[in-house]
Amino acid sequence: MELMTHSSSFLLPSIPTDSRPSLTYALVVLNQRLPRFAPLLWQHAKLRLCADGGANRVYDELPQLFPHEDPSNIRRRYKPDLIKGDMDSIRKEVMDFYASLGTKVVDESHDQDTTDLHKCVAYIRNCTPNLEKSNLCILVAGALGGRFDHEAGNINVLYRFSDMRIILLSDDCHIQLLPKTHRHDIYIQSSVEGPHCGLIPIGMPSGSTSTTGLQWDLDNTETRFGGLVSTSNIVKGEKVTVRSDSDLLWTISIKNQ
Repeated sequence: MELMTHSSSFLLPSIPTDSRPSLTYALVVLNQRLPRFAPLLWQHAKLRLCADGGANRVYDELPQLFPHEDPSNIRRRYKPDLIKGDMDSIRKEVMDFYASLGTKVVDESHDQDTTDLHKCVAYIRNCTPNLEKSNLCILVAGALGGRFDHEAGNINVLYRFSDMRIILLSDDCHIQLLPKTHRHDIYIQSSVEGPHCGLIPIGMPSGSTSTTGLQWDLDNTETRFGGLVSTSNIVKGEKVTVRSDSDLLWTISIKNQ
């Protein structure tokens, strides 16, 4: 079984040159409150997309994170590369503003079977050469909080694109899928995340999960809804290892800096 490594170095002011793994980041902004560290995610990303009403959040909320600067300057500085979705949420003046700056706008209102996040991830997948996909990580801001059905739809995208690295973020935590096809080494950035964490089987039970590096490690343990689910666990050191016969969601708290 191949090893897959993970690190939340995207939460650091600068990503160490020896960071494991070495990744290229894309950012998708959804229509929920921006996390306080949104400018940091924007800085690390090479491609920035807004999913429909996420453009309203960038336009309205990013200037609030820079209260001593001119809002118009902030809006021009943080210009998305693409706005994509069914366009039922974005305000016309916001769309016109970014379009005038050169942002590409793609209306997919004909597709009501997929979420706006799905549409954005599919765009990133299709425009990324196959050789680069293994080093690509998609950060999703505003993915948690608000309506639960929206959260469930965002989690479903992790499973729909299980061969891609996608991380859902809020102010409080982040979530990613750990595919059963790999064993996982998770390097903890203790200055910005933890200690609370969880491993959650969604979609199907896990007949056997083993971990190291947690206060309450699992040892070939069955986890399932209606039985044991490893929530409110605590990371003990700099690395957590996970091996499971089922896909699991890994979540860890983000410190309030």
